[in-house]
Amino acid sequence: MTGKILVVDDEPSMRDFMEILLAKEGYEVDSAESGEDAVKKTSKGNYDLVIADMMMPKMSGLELLKEVKSFNPDTDFIVMTAFASVDTAIEAMKQGALDYISKPFKVDEIRLVIEKSVSRKKLKKENETLKRQIYEQFSLENFIGQSNDIIELKKLVQKIAPTDSTVLIRGESGTGKDLIARAIHSLSERAAGPFVTINCAALPETLLESELFGYKKGSFTGAIKDKDGLFKVSDGGTFFLDEVGNTSPAIQVKLLRVLENKQITPVGETKPIEVDVRLIAATNADLEEDVKSGRFRSDLFYRLNVIPVHILPLRERVEDIPLLVTHFVAKYCRRGELELKSLSLEAMKALNSYDWPGNVRELENCIERAVLLSKGQTIEISDFPAKVSEGRKSTIVSRENPETPTLESIEKAYIYFVLNQAQGKKSKAAELLGIDSSTLYRKLEKYKLLEKDKKES
Repeated sequence: MTGKILVVDDEPSMRDFMEILLAKEGYEVDSAESGEDAVKKTSKGNYDLVIADMMMPKMSGLELLKEVKSFNPDTDFIVMTAFASVDTAIEAMKQGALDYISKPFKVDEIRLVIEKSVSRKKLKKENETLKRQIYEQFSLENFIGQSNDIIELKKLVQKIAPTDSTVLIRGESGTGKDLIARAIHSLSERAAGPFVTINCAALPETLLESELFGYKKGSFTGAIKDKDGLFKVSDGGTFFLDEVGNTSPAIQVKLLRVLENKQITPVGETKPIEVDVRLIAATNADLEEDVKSGRFRSDLFYRLNVIPVHILPLRERVEDIPLLVTHFVAKYCRRGELELKSLSLEAMKALNSYDWPGNVRELENCIERAVLLSKGQTIEISDFPAKVSEGRKSTIVSRENPETPTLESIEKAYIYFVLNQAQGKKSKAAELLGIDSSTLYRKLEKYKLLEKDKKES
């Protein structure tokens, strides 16, 4: 056992007894003969626990309690007295005393009370450490990137995190939508509460409904007992709904009720339950197009899209690739207990040139594989999947030969071709191109294809 304890009593025999007892238990013990002396010591020293007699001249134990708590509220306090009464015990507890014991007390009694204080302190410290680890694990620092878009994204997250508004995160698969959701939670006032997540595309409608909202015993075959839904589990915290665009109309109605009334109704139940949850949703779908086609409720979309956050695909922030590569190489070398490796120039060029359809997740998987397969300290291009090096060969275009078209001219022509194939439907064109609608709009503006589209229409 560890802990620093201050014993305060005007009787020298009691101080001596307590010092001997607590020292045998392994505690660091100090003593004070009066309340005034104790105030001086507690203002200078850092004590985990103060054990003070209630009845002392000049300053009582209760007055000392108030004084110590005024400048060090985290210090545990136990009062002891030969004049036990319910009233004084209640008053001591009201003022912040951890416990109350009566003289004469048994050795086991004081031992248990002190163990209670030590256990509480230990649990509090463990919780603080865990919270710090969670914050470090899911802080914005773990969203690697130095491009202007990522810098602006991080600024936006820091700005919206303290609010309680609903957030809709949009971006392709593998861009890190879950990391941004966790960062928002860890920077919010709800950080001490639960962070619950579910992928709406991973479950069929009936199972998704019971997972989200819970169910009552006997509401269907197999419902042998009541079950809390994930909205209830996340009460007081944040609920992250990934791939929200894959929900059915019936689920969408229930989600709308949560956002509007902060209420859920478990399957088989008639009475709604209040929940205090911040909702963060994410999707890689074109929800605007889904609203037009009737696949997604417009009222739910507007409720979700209070604060839109967009994450660019990796191919549109190529300047972040070297930083990500360095981070992942260090991560997997450390995990595999290997000396830190580096990439050859050819390998790095290949990674910079590849399109990364799977975004950061695909890059991380490739780096993990390369770290494990590479034989020396240098990771070569041969340590990566063939598609990476082949992709490099197909995308690197010489600008020196005027007869060879530039990559931009090829991209512009191909986008125009796909747009025509999709009969001008931009959401369909984005799907064929394998990019999201916002990315397509930026490229259309870049190549002035929107102006061309208007002229032709």
